[in-house]
Amino acid sequence: MNEKRKKMILLILAVMVVVFAGIGGYYWYQSEYYVSTDDATVTGDLVAVSPQMSGKLVELNVEEGDTVVKGQIVGRQGIDNPSDTNIDETVLRAPINGIVIKKQATVGEIVSPGQTIAYLIDPTKLYVSANVEETKLGYVKAGQKVDLTIDQFGNKQFTGTVKYVGEAANSTFSLLPTSTSGTFTKVVQKIPVKIYLDKNDASILPGTNAVVHIHIK
Repeated sequence: MNEKRKKMILLILAVMVVVFAGIGGYYWYQSEYYVSTDDATVTGDLVAVSPQMSGKLVELNVEEGDTVVKGQIVGRQGIDNPSDTNIDETVLRAPINGIVIKKQATVGEIVSPGQTIAYLIDPTKLYVSANVEETKLGYVKAGQKVDLTIDQFGNKQFTGTVKYVGEAANSTFSLLPTSTSGTFTKVVQKIPVKIYLDKNDASILPGTNAVVHIHIK
């Protein structure tokens, strides 16, 4: 092997060492200073529109995606005995300023108190719900700063703050039955962490995916 070939091989090996060292250093830094997850979604608190009395739904004046203001009439129920009914009780009003994200009833249907006619969400109070592995949860606390990206906006950076760390794993609320086959596969559980955005952007859509990096140092 000539001298030139030896130098080339040594140079390639040196470059590989530097590259692998850089990659290793990057992942060490990320794991040492951040808890990260891509299992995160932009969401908000759902607010239901519900009737005050039982009766036929004769009007539903909104569509999914419509913006409503608090107190706006979104629907009406029919009246069988007008003399015995407070007319205002037949009117369905929006309980908040928000966006209709889901209709749950159709005109002509009999609806009752407690039944959801539509779901609203306040776009100015969106937050990110991030699912953090149980093995990393000990590092996460309310008040920690968060860097995040939202898939809807590509690589645009957002910042936020950990508001709340869940008290139970997501599986606690699962309706799936526990296996009784006698076999057991241990699965790392995930706990929901609520993250408030420092600045709410009205163009952010509920349900979009996010990647979060929680500062732990």
